[in-house]
Amino acid sequence: MKKRQEKKSQTQDKPVTLGDLLNAELINELKDRKKELQNQEEQHRLALEEQKREERRLKEKNKSFEELLNESSVNWKDFK
Repeated sequence: MKKRQEKKSQTQDKPVTLGDLLNAELINELKDRKKELQNQEEQHRLALEEQKREERRLKEKNKSFEELLNESSVNWKDFK
């Protein structure tokens, strides 16, 4: 009698996880969806980086002479 009660208490101590309740096909579908979402997020991140690079390039291209002169590291007073 005591052995049966000990076995029941041991099996009841183990918590039931969500993975135990879901079937394998559903788990695989969820994993595939997760991979798709990660790929989409990565593509979005790369697109944002490309957009920022393009904006920096255009900003650099459209700088005025004064801005370029101010950014220059040469001390122009030495050339007077």
